[in-house]
Amino acid sequence: MTLDQLLTLLVLATVVAALIWDKVRADVVALSGAAFLLITGVVRPVEVQSAFASPAIMALASLFVIAYALELSGLLDRAIALGVSLCKRMGSKGIWLLLSMIGCASCFLNSTPIVVLGAPVIRDIAQSLGQSPKRYLMPLSYITVLTGCCTLIGTSTNLLVDDMARVAGQPRFGFFEITPVGLPVAIVGGLYLLLVSGRMLARPEEETPIRPKAIDPHAIHSAQIGDATLFAEPRALQPRKAALAAGIFVAVITLAAFNIAPIAATALTGAVALILLRVISPDEAYAGLKPEILILIAGMVVLGIAMDQSGLASQASRLLIASVEGLSPLVALIVLYGVTMVLTELLSNATVAVLVTPVAVALADSLGVSPRPFLIAVMMAASAAFATPFGYQTNVIVYQMAGYRYMDFVRVGLPLNLITFAVAILAIQAAFPF
Repeated sequence: MTLDQLLTLLVLATVVAALIWDKVRADVVALSGAAFLLITGVVRPVEVQSAFASPAIMALASLFVIAYALELSGLLDRAIALGVSLCKRMGSKGIWLLLSMIGCASCFLNSTPIVVLGAPVIRDIAQSLGQSPKRYLMPLSYITVLTGCCTLIGTSTNLLVDDMARVAGQPRFGFFEITPVGLPVAIVGGLYLLLVSGRMLARPEEETPIRPKAIDPHAIHSAQIGDATLFAEPRALQPRKAALAAGIFVAVITLAAFNIAPIAATALTGAVALILLRVISPDEAYAGLKPEILILIAGMVVLGIAMDQSGLASQASRLLIASVEGLSPLVALIVLYGVTMVLTELLSNATVAVLVTPVAVALADSLGVSPRPFLIAVMMAASAAFATPFGYQTNVIVYQMAGYRYMDFVRVGLPLNLITFAVAILAIQAAFPF
């Protein structure tokens, strides 16, 4: 191994260990790794600059601003209020309908703010109906993750895989290109949650009223976890701002969906338009950027660049290729999905997307088949973090709020992992032949 490969491997191991240890903020860990790679010359300043200015970062930052404008306008609160009145009329069926509506929103908005806003509402509705919130809060997190896999912007994982694939020389994904895979996964996963999860979570000892845990705001690692009660503030509806924010959001999605312009361009234009139209002030736009998440992703992109430049990614690819040598592309796809899914339960989805995407492209090239099915497998598996409360930030929000036990996630999430695994492989085969 060369010196650059050894240094990159050292940084990779240290970053992974720090993320598992979970005592230092994830964005600080990622930024520290990027700084070490830069100072040791493994990556050049221009490559670090490209990571922080990547289309994925630009698109995410702009979408965060648009989502924050929707929140400040009171539109999201109004939608939630309508959901509350619906649930009061329909009972527990109304809660599942509300969860489905929240899931539809998660196809186009980042799941974290949706869960932050929706979790207290779902909790209060369940308690008003005399039911345990535990029956619904975990499904809320899972549903937003599942529906986020239906479009390119539904989760930061999809944007990041798309960006890393572009770096590897692959064409960009269309807005709805992954929908034929993500939609069946979301539907089957949602049916499992509707039919099975409620009974698995509603044990007699859990039907007692839930006492919120004392939360120290200074102890919250905002890139990974958060307590919804610290962030959800009631907003009065402002009709003009709400109409403008909703119209611009729809325009951004429509232009990107019809490939009139890339999502990074439409989202940035939409965010600037909101500021110019005074729907959101510049200071509010900066407040909505969520820099801790953007820094985390950019830092992990730098690590991915270092793996590629040093040749470490190609060595990892060769190891994986050797392990599936002589096997069919389908078996290789199954192995890649399984490895990605296991890694996602241990690390952040951004970390896994960066580490595995170059390997997926190299694996497909070695088999002489299209990389598309393998890249979509990475998108699905890197978000399918259901078996632990720490694989995805929305899991931790509901974990804190409802007082779940760790094994609650294993009991409900592990079967969901296996179900979505099987459905995703079948859907990828049907929609993206090798």
